Amino acid sequence: MTPKTLRALAIALALGGAGMAACGSDKVTQVSYGNPPDASLFDTGNGGSSPYGGDGGTGTTPPVPEAGPPVCSDADKLCAETFTYPFNGETSVELRGSFAAGAWVTGVPMTHSGSVWTVSTGVPWNQPVEYKFYVDGTTWETNPMQPMTTDDAGDMNNLAAAITCPNDYTCATPPVPPAGVFDWRDAVIYFVFVDRFFDGDPSNNCSVSGSSTGQYTSANYLGGDWAGVTQKITSGYFTDLGVNTLWITVPVQNADAVTGAGELCNSGACAPDQYEFSAYHGYWPTDPTSVEKCFGSPSDLQALVTAAHTAKLKVLFDYAMVDVHTSAAIYKQHVNDSPSWFTPFCQCGDTNDGCSNYNDYKCWFAPYLAHFDFTNSSAARTYSVNAALGLIQTYGNDAFRLDAIKQVDPSWLASLRPQTTTYESQAADGGAPQRFYMVGETYDFDDMAYIRSFINPATALDGQFDFPLRYRIVDAILLRDTGPMLQPAIPDGDSWEFNQPAGMQGLASFMDFNDSFYPVDAVMSTFIGNHDLPRSIHYAEQTLPSWLGGNAQDALTSNGSGNAWTGEPAPETDPNTFERLGNAFGVLLTNKGAPLIYYGDEIGLPGAGDPDNRRMMQWTGYSPAQQALYARIKALTTIRAAHPAMRRGTRSTVEVTADLWVYELTTLAGDPSPDTVYVGINRSDGDLTTTMLPSGLTELITNTPATGTVTIPARETRIFH
Repeated sequence: MTPKTLRALAIALALGGAGMAACGSDKVTQVSYGNPPDASLFDTGNGGSSPYGGDGGTGTTPPVPEAGPPVCSDADKLCAETFTYPFNGETSVELRGSFAAGAWVTGVPMTHSGSVWTVSTGVPWNQPVEYKFYVDGTTWETNPMQPMTTDDAGDMNNLAAAITCPNDYTCATPPVPPAGVFDWRDAVIYFVFVDRFFDGDPSNNCSVSGSSTGQYTSANYLGGDWAGVTQKITSGYFTDLGVNTLWITVPVQNADAVTGAGELCNSGACAPDQYEFSAYHGYWPTDPTSVEKCFGSPSDLQALVTAAHTAKLKVLFDYAMVDVHTSAAIYKQHVNDSPSWFTPFCQCGDTNDGCSNYNDYKCWFAPYLAHFDFTNSSAARTYSVNAALGLIQTYGNDAFRLDAIKQVDPSWLASLRPQTTTYESQAADGGAPQRFYMVGETYDFDDMAYIRSFINPATALDGQFDFPLRYRIVDAILLRDTGPMLQPAIPDGDSWEFNQPAGMQGLASFMDFNDSFYPVDAVMSTFIGNHDLPRSIHYAEQTLPSWLGGNAQDALTSNGSGNAWTGEPAPETDPNTFERLGNAFGVLLTNKGAPLIYYGDEIGLPGAGDPDNRRMMQWTGYSPAQQALYARIKALTTIRAAHPAMRRGTRSTVEVTADLWVYELTTLAGDPSPDTVYVGINRSDGDLTTTMLPSGLTELITNTPATGTVTIPARETRIFH
């Protein structure tokens, strides 16, 4: 067995949330990534991919080179240009002009050498630049030896011709949008799993006979609905927590009256498992042009969006475009079209039958989940895109989470993206046109180049969920791994290599790389937990639970399915465990991206694999440790909202060891809200100190002065300003 084949077994099992057929494999030991999964049981509605990631997708994605210019749109590209001014005894000269926002007010200092002042700075791609020289802090001058132009006010300026630099450009950070326009870099997302959140209207409750249940686990509907979400909006729960964007599960009509077995795949063959699932998760659509009756009426969904906008919350709809349930009328009407709207049946993971391991645009997650054929049927593609646009037009949602995007022919996204601009000036926010945000799910902890290939805010996604970062945060902060960290794979290699520094040193190194890897105008969603992974609290336990794996690397790629039905974990009680989870949120909430809070993680809700990680939300009886975790996350979101350096600034490490990371965050020159903060994160079980902070700071979580030797308590984050 080759390394690539072995790795495919271990990490490329399932892709996408339209329902998942799970596969096991032979138990094979491989030191680079732990053991592939045992033959275990999976929920076909898990809404995501295998916990083992992907193996590079379809094989048709163009390779992304490791070296070369960064990725950004032409509007954000900068070319280096040198400007000169003759020396005539001046004390100082500053270049000012249209080359950057605010550069007519605060320019770039020039350097004197011999008979000339010089400076090299970035200028916009393919745009002429008007400029002048501000001499000795008092006088505006031009250089008569350089081209001139007259501006609208009749003033003479120098003019630099438009240039391009295809091989050596840099990328400018996108400017802060004008007042009244939401900056998605400011988003803090809360994933509301509707059926498991709050039952606001028992009259719409559903129950599907035959759905499997366990001690804590259920694959049946439990009653959560849109009315319940609206009640929590109006009661201020989300505002108090400090989130400003709600991700709600797929709102379209699903197959409510049927159950379906999960798929158990072993040694390349698949068969139904012993558990029966319902469509409570929303990933078995039957009619994407109507809404889910078990969650309420169209007016209930509209009321949710209206209440959210009144509370200044954005609403992000989950959208599942990969497949439909075979009971759907749309399937029966178009399966025999020529070309068919659906691919021929091919069970994902059933390699003995010639099917793929979730790495193309055609395989079915389960025999009852028909995969749309957007490659060959433009009619199917148009139908699905129009259904997505219909949701925006009807309900006014502000964003989409696009499920299992790597299993969807790129033509689908290419068709959707330009049409969303029609709805970006809707009245929900009142006034200026808003950006419609689209974030994708490409479930892969390793192949960053493949994740990046879907991102282009002009034509495709604004960002993706950052699975590789989640892997490293859990490794360093929750598991407190002392072994070498996983090396980023750019592009995807044959095997995982663990040769990066351990602990906080490895995390700092990876995040520095990660910050500059994706397009400069991308907004990645950072996260610790989601609906496809065991609950985050368990990774932070003092001793790693045996059901998560024998070691840190096994735990990082475990889906916990073996304990999803029996032996489900009880609620955690150790306060130290909750502090570690709060520390992981400290990383998310002090760095750029749109951080995600999976419902219940703010109180350390327990749960093993899917569907045990989808227990009903706890609303009463919080322990002191749960209350402390909630308070810590609330403090972090409050500080984040007040400090733009955390949301759009650059980070530089001040000090880092295996257990302590101290970093500075600062906004860029020209930012309308200049800001600098310092963050210290201590992952160890003992207090640590730093002497590397500037004097005169205040620690913002405790509101205490910080001078001289500063203590970062065990398992805690401290923020200084």
